[in-house]
Order: sequence, then structure tokens, then C-alpha cells
Amino acid sequence: MKIRMTVLAVILGTLVATMIPYVLVRPVGTQPTVTDEWPICSTMGSVEESADWAQLDPDFAAGKKAMAASDWNGAIAVLKSAALRDTHNADIQNYIGYSYRRLREPELAFAHFRQALTLNPRHRAAHQHMGETYLTISNIAAAKKHLAALEGICLIACAEYGDLQKAIAKYESFANH
Repeated sequence: MKIRMTVLAVILGTLVATMIPYVLVRPVGTQPTVTDEWPICSTMGSVEESADWAQLDPDFAAGKKAMAASDWNGAIAVLKSAALRDTHNADIQNYIGYSYRRLREPELAFAHFRQALTLNPRHRAAHQHMGETYLTISNIAAAKKHLAALEGICLIACAEYGDLQKAIAKYESFANH
């Protein structure tokens, strides 16, 4: 009995510790910063952090570099070339979708996010970006479906779930004002 209670306490403590970042409230008097003119649009910070692009397909590497430079059309062109050689790569489809979203072309973005999710139904970034794209066309119900999918995928806190959750909260805040 004592062992069960100890294990339960450890699990509960871990869950509470992982949820703290999601429940902390912004200090009173601070304003959210706007990093993009198009609302509800996350960044692809991980693109810039990738250290070893040399081992990737050259077009995939060029696409990631173009995305890091915010060259969305350039990224799409070379990523599509990479996708012809690697037809089962969900990351490439997600990056193409993200680039189309940044160009404010949601229908093309949706097509590539759907392809990414067909290739990998548990692709966290594709769920996040597709949910955020739904917010840009005011379809909050669809965005929440992707949040629910991420909740099932991320057994512990993951950045994609937190980012989409924040985007939905921001959308709802603006919609209610």
C-alpha cells in the first residue's frame, strides 16, 4: 500500500510539474508582443536550430535555409523538389504547408498538412500548424480537433500542444472583444 501511494505521489508530482508552464499567467500590466502581422502564426524556430543540414537531401537543406530566411516561395520550390525524391517524408510536407501558410494561402497549406498527416498521423507539428491555419479562417472547432489530437499524442507536455493551446486562447480572447 505504501509503495502504491509513493508511486502515485511521484506520478502526480511529475504531472503537476509539467503543467506549471501552461497555467502560469502573464504578469498584470504586460502586453503580448506581436511578432507577425498575420495573427495566429507560430514560428518554425527549430528550422534555424538544425545544425547539420549537410546530411539532408540538398533540396531539403536548401528549403530549410530558405525558411530560416523567410523566403517562403524559395522554400516551397526546393522542398517540392525534395518531395519528389522522398515521397514518404511528412516533415517535407509540413514545411511546404507552413510556407504556404506564411504566404497566406491556406488551401494550399491544408493540402500539404493533410499529406503530412496521411504519411504520419501523429506528426505533432503538422497538427499544430493545421490547427493554427484553421484559426486564420475562423474555424475554431477544427483547430480544437487538432488540439485534442495533440493531447492524445503528447503523453507529457509538448511544445506543439502548448503553442496551439495559446493560439486558440488568443483567438478566443480577440473574438470575445
